[in-house]
Amino acid sequence: MIRTATPADLDAVVELHTEARATYYRGHLPEQEYAGSAEVGRSRAGWSRAIGHPDATVLCAERDGTLAGVAAYAVRDGAMHLTQLHVSPSRWRSGVGTELHTACVDAWRQAGVDSAWLEVFVHNTRAQAFYTDRGWTPDPGHPRTGTHLVLRLVLS
Repeated sequence: MIRTATPADLDAVVELHTEARATYYRGHLPEQEYAGSAEVGRSRAGWSRAIGHPDATVLCAERDGTLAGVAAYAVRDGAMHLTQLHVSPSRWRSGVGTELHTACVDAWRQAGVDSAWLEVFVHNTRAQAFYTDRGWTPDPGHPRTGTHLVLRLVLS
């Protein structure tokens, strides 16, 4: 089931986000930068702002009554951005990410969005393959920002 996140989801969202990030940052960044208490606090504050914010959408994917994945998107600088898409590692390859991605794309099309952007960690080749399989390509005008690749999806 895909549904809009509520404030009651905050703890589970932060836990899933922290767990998922550890899988692709581990070995590339110091643990404090993705799982330290300061970073988890920053993550909590960000998710708290996003959930229920009128200019952002946070979607939860539930399986068997527990949070299996989360996605967030918002218009930033006049363009649609997929800011987060995380699936619990225990649910990888079960369709959760595809369902979340489809829900985002369907909402964007319904809203008349013709392109969307995202950033993906350069070492996160699993996520890069996921996005490439769904039509995302390097943004020709801005292919990279720091340690992240910038990908674009044309919806027209």
